[in-house]
Amino acid sequence: MSTLEQLTQSIRSLQQTVATDLAPLALPSLNFKTNPDSWSILECLEHLNRYSRYYNPALAKAIENNSDGTYVQGISYSWFGKKSLEMVRPQNTKKHKTVKHMNPINSSLGRATVEEFEQHQAELLRLLQNAKKANLHKKAVPVEFFKLLKLRIGEALEFVVLHEERHIQQALRVKSQLAQQAAA
Repeated sequence: MSTLEQLTQSIRSLQQTVATDLAPLALPSLNFKTNPDSWSILECLEHLNRYSRYYNPALAKAIENNSDGTYVQGISYSWFGKKSLEMVRPQNTKKHKTVKHMNPINSSLGRATVEEFEQHQAELLRLLQNAKKANLHKKAVPVEFFKLLKLRIGEALEFVVLHEERHIQQALRVKSQLAQQAAA
């Protein structure tokens, strides 16, 4: 299975998880926090929406500008790409501070946050499909917080997917803590 197919499968799995485990929850449950400094389920999704608002258009442009038929399968990694991926990998349990404008803490959020997340996922699936015609090794995706740095198209796609997996796992932990509190 190619890397793009694996990433596509991951996004489909995330879509299913959100649709079955998170979206059906009542609004108070979606806004539940374990403590004032933690994120609710909706804040996890809003954080991902903020990233998608930047990275989906940046990826679309990079893919479009580098789809001249010289598709290079597989992903090679730059030093910066490896570090970025290691930081967001779901298995990395170390907490990282997010940049201020990407931090949704204490936002007033509703069901529209879930709907927007679902729209971004559908768009990301289209981008992964379009990427099958692109040179994934091309450094063409400016990093959101420092646009002079660029990720390779393949690295950026993997970064977005791993970042989403990390925060959906975080949202699922909040749901589990909510269930534990309700049972107590």
